[in-house]
Parts: sequence; structure tokens; C-alpha cells
Amino acid sequence: MEKRRITILGSTGSIGTQTLDVIRRHRDMFEVETIAAGSNAGLLIEQALEFDVNNAVIADEAKYKTVADALQARGIKVFTGEDSLCSLAAADNVDMVVGAMVGFSGLRPVLAALDAGKVVALANKETLVAAGAIVTAHALRHGGRILPVDSEHSAIFQCLQGANGNPIEKIHLTASGGPFRSWERERIAKVTAADALKHPNWNMGAKVTIDSSTMMNKGFEVIEARWLFDVQPERINVVVHPESIIHSMVEFADGAVIAQLGCPDMRQPIGFALSYPERVSVGNRKLDFAELASLSFSSADTERFPCLALAYEAIRRGGNIPCAMNAANEVAVAAFLQGRIGYYDIARIVEDGISGADFAASPSLDDIFATNEAAAARARKLL
Repeated sequence: MEKRRITILGSTGSIGTQTLDVIRRHRDMFEVETIAAGSNAGLLIEQALEFDVNNAVIADEAKYKTVADALQARGIKVFTGEDSLCSLAAADNVDMVVGAMVGFSGLRPVLAALDAGKVVALANKETLVAAGAIVTAHALRHGGRILPVDSEHSAIFQCLQGANGNPIEKIHLTASGGPFRSWERERIAKVTAADALKHPNWNMGAKVTIDSSTMMNKGFEVIEARWLFDVQPERINVVVHPESIIHSMVEFADGAVIAQLGCPDMRQPIGFALSYPERVSVGNRKLDFAELASLSFSSADTERFPCLALAYEAIRRGGNIPCAMNAANEVAVAAFLQGRIGYYDIARIVEDGISGADFAASPSLDDIFATNEAAAARARKLL
């Protein structure tokens, strides 16, 4: 495999730092060209120096001088602003872009990379949730390619390597069930952000962890799977699997099911995307089947976790509705993390965002940005 030049959008977050850990183990295979962060200037500087990158982007303009002063002596170029991010994601000296930014802000840079024919290792859920039809069309039109980094979608992608071209009958997306899997609704209604941030199996950023607890994260994954694998939502099933050993399954016409298994560690799907079609060691713990007492499964409960049902409703309605849902959810989760609203208020705000959106059946990119802005403003007003 030729050495691959990597740009990481969101290098200081959970996915970004684990991506750099994989690269750290294989310096002969990967070279980091550009890294970008939101506001964590200190860690961005450390990463830039360790990996001797050519470019660093800090979204927080107030911290630009701090980063630029720290990296000037090494000749590392420092940028700020979305335009710079898009230009660097599309640069000729980049082979792969890791989309690890959290939220709607990842959309434009990912589109810029795909329009430049890049391979995008995509971890940013909101990109496909908000604009799945547009993103996949851009990839097809310009020769870009999306490789999934989410453990569930990576699992589906890996299962399909053994499908020999046979069509998917059904996708089974597994969910851990989060920290409140066995709790009654009345108890869940009283939880705080600190409670919801205690995920039993995965180490993720705050926003993703809250989404996981509400099962909105799984709803996002249903929408992502619809676009990544061209499967209608009624053929995408969510099954609760608290051990998080099976990361997802694909069922075929004859009833055969192929599953991908592994210990819960995001470095495995990250490494698979970075080195595809090869596989590399990533330092993760390997499965010991003799230690597996059991693997259990149950149906998802949309009464206790209504965000999952709202996501299914959004993708069935289609158009710009998933975008409105995502925007409302971003505002609601931020408010919950600040202690401004209760746990089930998240679903109420999302439901209002869906019902209050002006429907566009085939939205343009401008429509998507307008929908995002309008739905976020509506959610903030509802707060």
C-alpha cells in the first residue's frame, strides 16, 4: 500500500484522537497533512507538533493567534474559517479526509472533499442525516467515495465484503441500549446530563453520548444506512444488544445473516477505513470467545426512547425533514447539557422541529442550510 496523506477534520475530538492513535502505530503507511479543531487550541498545537503537519485549522477565531504563534517556528501554516477548511479538504496533496467533526458544521468540508474526488472516512453522522441525497449525489458525480467509520456502518460494510454482490434483504443495526436500557420511563424522566454521560460500553464525546442515551444516535444511524447502502428504512431494523460485541448484521434473501463481531473499540473501524482494503493492527483488545458468557438481544422500546421513532418518521417523510430534526436535536442536546431542560424535553423539541418545518421534497443545498437555520431558531425560541 502506498503511503496515504490524511486530513482530519475534528482532530481533537474522540474520533480524531483515536484516528491519530491508529496513525501513530503506522507512520510508514500514513502521513497527516492537515488537522482541524473547533476550540481546543492546546491539543491542536500538541498534535500539529507531534505529527509535523503542514496545516492546522482552528475554527475559534479568538484562538488563531495562540495557535499561529505556537506553530510559526516549525513552519506549520495556520488557518481559521470554513472556507479554509473546505480548501484544505479538497487539496491535491490529500488522499483521504477523515470527517470527524460533530454536528452540521461538517457538511460543507465533506462536500468539498467529495467534489474533489477524495475518499472520505466519514464519522460525522449529521452530514448524511441532514443532506444524505445531496452528499451521495456529489460523491457519485465527482468520483468521491465514502467509507463509513461508525462501528455499525463499518460492520455492515465489512459484512458486504462477503456478499458477492447479493442484494441486502434487511439490515440489523445493533444498539447497546445506553445507560438507561433497563430503567422505567418515570426514572428516566429525572436523569441529569451527568447521568446520561455515563455510557456503559463506549467512550465518546458529550453530544454523541447524549444522543446515544436517547437513541437519537441510533435513529441517525438508520438514516445514514439508508443513504450509505441504498436501503429503504422499512428494511432497517434496530435491535438492542447490550454487550456491544456484534456491531451490526446483514440479512439476505435466503435468511442467512452475516455479522461483524469485535470488542467495543472505535480504533477497529477507524483503522479499517484508513487502510481499506487492507487490515492493520490498531492496539485493540481481541475477542476471547471462551469468556463470552452470552450474547443477548431485544427490541428497541420507542415508548421510553421516542427519539428513535422520530428519526424513523423523519426519514420516511424525507426531503428536508431529517435536516430539521437534526437541527432541533443539536439545540436541545446543548440545552440539556447546560441543565436548561429535562431529558424528555429533547424529544419534545425534536418533534416540534419536525412538525414545524416547511417541507421541501427535493431540497437543494441552499434549502438544507435554510432549513437548518430555521429549525434551530424555532428550537431556541421553544426553549
